[in-house]
Amino acid sequence: MANDYFFCGIGGSGMLPLAMIVQAQGGRIEGSDRSRDQGRTPEKFAWLQAHDVALHPQDGSGVTRPDQIVVATGAIEDTVPDIGAARRAGARIVTRPELLSQLFNAAPTSIGVAGTSGKSTITGMIAWILHQAGREPTVMNGAVMKNFADADHPFASALIGGRDLFVSEVDESDGSIARYDPTVAVVSNISLDHKSMEELRDLFGGFTARSATAVLNLDNPETAALAQHMVETGRGDAVVTFALGNETADLSAHDLDPLPTGMRFRLTELTTGTDALVTLQVPGAHNVANALAALGAARAIGVPLDQAVAALESFSGIRRRMEVVGTAHGVTVIDDFAHNPDKIAATLKTLHAFDGRLLILFQPHGFGPLRLMKTEFIDGFTGLLRPDDVLLMPEPVYYGGTTDRSVGSEDIASGIRAAGRHAEALSTREACGDRLIELARPGDRIVVMGARDDTLSIFAAELLRRMHPVTD
Repeated sequence: MANDYFFCGIGGSGMLPLAMIVQAQGGRIEGSDRSRDQGRTPEKFAWLQAHDVALHPQDGSGVTRPDQIVVATGAIEDTVPDIGAARRAGARIVTRPELLSQLFNAAPTSIGVAGTSGKSTITGMIAWILHQAGREPTVMNGAVMKNFADADHPFASALIGGRDLFVSEVDESDGSIARYDPTVAVVSNISLDHKSMEELRDLFGGFTARSATAVLNLDNPETAALAQHMVETGRGDAVVTFALGNETADLSAHDLDPLPTGMRFRLTELTTGTDALVTLQVPGAHNVANALAALGAARAIGVPLDQAVAALESFSGIRRRMEVVGTAHGVTVIDDFAHNPDKIAATLKTLHAFDGRLLILFQPHGFGPLRLMKTEFIDGFTGLLRPDDVLLMPEPVYYGGTTDRSVGSEDIASGIRAAGRHAEALSTREACGDRLIELARPGDRIVVMGARDDTLSIFAAELLRRMHPVTD
């Protein structure tokens, strides 16, 4: 792969790890990023430059040759200067999903992890199991895997391994899941997120149909229906099922015991009758389900169950998945990626297993999701907020353009207030931060929620720092 690649938006959570994998396979890497031009997250771009990545302003000046392959996000827009420059230079343009799926499909063995929720965690769990088993996987994740992060690899959302085994998170939101031909297809769950249920059924159905083995969740009606369809079409032997408390699944978890920083449960394997006590370092029932999915994928490519379980017990999690930033004077700050109703529900249920009021900042990542899922957001928060919890919402992230802005944060907050829970919409994130500091008292947990914005972690750390003088 000794080609020249130019990544447009190279600092993005999906672009940076892909660039590192391409570089490891022999590609020469250049790129641009609007965040760098605006002076945001400078340490990330310094790290890229230290790893032989040439960086340019996002003004088209870096794309000058026909032999460059320009990698764009899913939407190729001619208004992006780099894309216009690529067209003028005669350079080939590929989307990120096109390039990733080419690498994925070229591997003799591939594991694709799909589903509305849990993808990054399951991918990280599989990566750690296979790494510990000496299988040398190459892994593409959309989030930093804490087991692989160190001073030299602060952005460990990719794992560079061999070419024979490729593990990747696979996205249905842009339809690119249709490009992947997995050896093992993992589907954690299916629920309304970016597309209609009909579209989602088609996409996930095709994904599992193209696999040699599908790992499917019996607790979710949609994935259970996929498993049933495979049985009915004579592919029952190609399905590994998992569930919480359901002994008819191939892998099931029982006697779930929440711990302050993890979960304990009893694992049962149907075919062998194996019973094992498992302790995870990540909290919540949803992470038990994620663990079962990862064990199913590992089993599908021949990793012994006891070896996989031992690795899982030392899995330390994914950055920004209920990550504790710290505690100051009795107030704990948690940084979390939750951004759709399912993920928000998983976080709130897990946190409510322990005492303490929740002060939640939820930053929507766009006006589109609020419009599509307005009712689900209102119903979800209303059902899960306790009487003393407080939800604060700034307006959605907006970078300009023609987005329909008819539904905003106040529409969600007013619906939640009408149902008797405490929600406020403020104009900016900074105003929400000030309000959180004003409200916080010992015993509270502040949860910073949102996706696709690196600065949320900086914001969470700043809240913790500000807590000291206020709560003394």
